[in-house]
Parts: sequence; structure tokens; C-alpha cells
Amino acid sequence: MDLRKLKTLIDLVSESNISELEITEADGKVRIVKADPVAPMPTHAAPAPMMMAAAAPPAAAAAEPVAPVDPGHPVKSPMVGTFYRSASPGSKPFVEVGDPIKEGEPICIIEAMKIMNEIEADKSGTVKRICCENGQAVEFGQPLFIIE
Repeated sequence: MDLRKLKTLIDLVSESNISELEITEADGKVRIVKADPVAPMPTHAAPAPMMMAAAAPPAAAAAEPVAPVDPGHPVKSPMVGTFYRSASPGSKPFVEVGDPIKEGEPICIIEAMKIMNEIEADKSGTVKRICCENGQAVEFGQPLFIIE
């Protein structure tokens, strides 16, 4: 499945009332799941069982520093895939924290369905934070970088 078709499907799912779409073709299979906008709600309900309450605070404490509200512009993932900071293993990363970048400049790669998709900066500025680890799975809309 080509990237244009995949982006069209993602747009259709995001604009519709469906929450999940799975398509199988000869060259592969794709599953698009829309993030629930009220996802934070279950975290408040999770501590209700006593055994869960003991495990929930460390997880919540660990999750808060990972996703603080950063001032700046988030560059979000346009697709589900695997995040890579460089074009190939062992090569220099596209950008580092503190690097100035220009709109349209490649800043990372997301591998989706064995296709390497170069992700470009959607705004000029300075890389303030890199939100993902090299080789980490990323979701659609997940922040990859913060640009100020």
C-alpha cells in the first residue's frame, strides 16, 4: 500500500465516526485505530481496586515526566511505525537537541510496512526536545520533537 493511500485512510478514519479500520491487501495488512479523546478518564477509574492502587501511583508518577506539557511546537507522527533518528544504523542522527532546523528539512524516519518514510519539520526553529527513542514504536499523532 502506498503512502498516499495510507494517509487518505488515516484522514478518513480521523474524520469519521469509526474508531478502527483494518484492511488486508496482497502486499500487506494495515490497521488504523483512532485514539480515544477521553483516554485520560480511565486512569482516574483504574485505582479503584486495592491491588491496582498500589501499582498505579508508580506508573502514574513515571508517566508524568514522560509527557509534560512543553512550551513549543510539537512535530507529531503522521503515521504508526518505528521511529529512527538517522537514515541508517550507525550514521549521524538527522537532528540533535539545540540544532536549528528549517521547515521542510528531514528530521527523522518512520518505518511503516517496510517502507522508510522521511519525516520533515513542519516549522522552522530550534530542536528543544526529542520525545522518542531510536527504534521506538510510535503512534499516529504522537509527538516526536518539540521545536521552539
